[in-house]
Amino acid sequence: MDLLLWRHTEAVEGNPDHGRELTLRGHKQADKMAAWLHKNKPKRLKVLVSPTVRTRQTANAFTEDFEIVSALGPEGSVADILAATGWPDSSSACLVVGHQPTLGRLAALLLSGSEADWTVKKGALWWFTNRVRNGETQTVLRAAIPHDLV
Repeated sequence: MDLLLWRHTEAVEGNPDHGRELTLRGHKQADKMAAWLHKNKPKRLKVLVSPTVRTRQTANAFTEDFEIVSALGPEGSVADILAATGWPDSSSACLVVGHQPTLGRLAALLLSGSEADWTVKKGALWWFTNRVRNGETQTVLRAAIPHDLV
C-alpha cells in the first residue's frame, strides 16, 4: 500500500479554526505540489481530506474527487488516520490531506515504531509504502518533499 501524507498549505490566522482559508501563497504552494502529484501519483489513488476549509482548498488544487473524513480534522489522532486509510493492508493507494501534529506523529510511528513530535512543514508531502521482504513487513519512505522543492 502507498500512503501519502500532505499537510495543508499556508492559511490565514484566526478563528474559527475550521474556517481558515488558504492565503494567496498557500494556493500557489498547493498548485505546485498538485502538479508534482499529477506527474508522480500512484494508480488507484483515493483522497481523504480533513473537513477544514484549508485542507479542502489544498486538496482542490489536485482533485475535486475526494472524501471528507471528520476524524481527520485537527483533533484527530494517528489511530484515526490509520483506520480511515486501512494502512497497511488496503489494496489501493491513499492520499491524506491533514494537519500537524498528527501527520508528524504518524510519520514518526511509521519510520521509528513509536509516535513522536516530528514536524511536517506546511505544504509538504511524505510518501510511504510498505512491502514484505524475507517474511518481514517493512515501511519505506519513498519521498519527503517540501513545497519549495517542487
